[in-house]
Amino acid sequence: MTPKSRSAEIHAQLQHPVIDADGHWLEPVPVFLDFLEQTAGAAMVDRFRENKKREDVWYGLSAEERLARRLRRPTWWGEPADTLDKATAMLPGLMYERLDEFGVDFSIVYTTLGLVQGSLPDDDLRRAVCRALNKMNADLFAPYADRMTPVATIPMHTPEEAIAELNHAVGELGMKTVMVANHVRRPLDPNAAGEGTGGYYPSGGYYIDSLALESPYDYDPFWQACIDAKVAVTAHSSSMGWESRASVNNFTFNHIGHFAGASHVFAKALIFGGVLQRFPELRFGMLEGGVAWACNLLADMIGHWEKRHEAAMHANLSPANLDTARLAKLLTRYGGATYAGRIEEIVAGPSTLKPFYSPDTLTNRELNAGPPIDDFDAAGIQSAADLRQLFQERFFFGCEADDPTAAWAYSGKTRLNPMFSSDVGHFDVIDMSGVLEEAFELVDDGDLTEEEFRSFTFGNAARLHTALNPDFFKDTVVESAVRKPFE
Repeated sequence: MTPKSRSAEIHAQLQHPVIDADGHWLEPVPVFLDFLEQTAGAAMVDRFRENKKREDVWYGLSAEERLARRLRRPTWWGEPADTLDKATAMLPGLMYERLDEFGVDFSIVYTTLGLVQGSLPDDDLRRAVCRALNKMNADLFAPYADRMTPVATIPMHTPEEAIAELNHAVGELGMKTVMVANHVRRPLDPNAAGEGTGGYYPSGGYYIDSLALESPYDYDPFWQACIDAKVAVTAHSSSMGWESRASVNNFTFNHIGHFAGASHVFAKALIFGGVLQRFPELRFGMLEGGVAWACNLLADMIGHWEKRHEAAMHANLSPANLDTARLAKLLTRYGGATYAGRIEEIVAGPSTLKPFYSPDTLTNRELNAGPPIDDFDAAGIQSAADLRQLFQERFFFGCEADDPTAAWAYSGKTRLNPMFSSDVGHFDVIDMSGVLEEAFELVDDGDLTEEEFRSFTFGNAARLHTALNPDFFKDTVVESAVRKPFE
């Protein structure tokens, strides 16, 4: 029976398939626990149950206790309450049956449990959960491979565990794409605060390891393992709980921009840490944060490069460039009585931010400090065009169906790669059958051309996943359409 949804009607008018770059399913926990027990034993099931109960702490405290302990409000009411949509998110077979109603030909289906459980600080539990999730997802989605593929959850606390699960998920289970946590919250040395830090880091605190810049671990073997496994790296991580997203009571305060915030840090680290330079074949998908943050980041990085690459720093910002004799004359001429008697002292230490050091001292201590004077050195950036090329060729950005800023990717001189991402299964989607309809409003409103809509809903996701694996869509309903642009 032909679906009657508006999304299906829109799809029938398109001259191309639609790939959903980021759908979600809701793993039925009792079924997952069966896989967890098979994978790691009954004791690990008990450990999982006990860990989940820790989320109840917030609800057991008074308002005053929550505020005193600065406990972030947990996610609540984050799943659909419509019965059909809820069942659809829990049953791969029903989701498969309804794809035409959504206006989707092929869906890349992400975990929900793994979004948080894949980053648990408990080493044994984290690894067991990822292994069981991947086994469950591979098994349950196998009958529907022509139209859906599940994403493997990769734990990232160490490169070794990441490589082990990558090789298991791709090499043994046959999964075709992976989701990484794009950061790890690591505990700080309790002695880290003190002189030189301003005491900003309290004992028992944590820092964000972005995996690609100044990590205590070398993740290069993992990035190489992704190339060897022919998978794009997709990231779908939360920054809720970070300093600026830690409201005790207001979930929406914490939620707005949190995926974008985590991706913003990850993208910068990949560039400044030189990962993109060392692994030119690798592609990265930043999911569910939209593309607006990337437009802003690219503009910011170009602006910073123009002012802070090495030649520009020496030409325009080196304290040694100051003509102290001329500075003294100007201070004398225009300073008046207020400056009288202070001019020699001002000239000896003319910096407002670093006031007690001579220009030569400020110059030489940076040149001798160790890190390159050029923050873009490891990235290999020689021009603004290099930065534009990285964003255009290496990064892809998941945009939800109702995100009007997806059009920003096409509005400037640098065209970025937004990908239609339904997010079915989560609270953002009130009606699953309306996802393509919502996305097509960008065309109806004149924000996207039909050709741009084609790249948004089809071409960009296809390019991300075929960059390393040309056979990613082999034996699927979109195989011929994906191959056509590359033939």
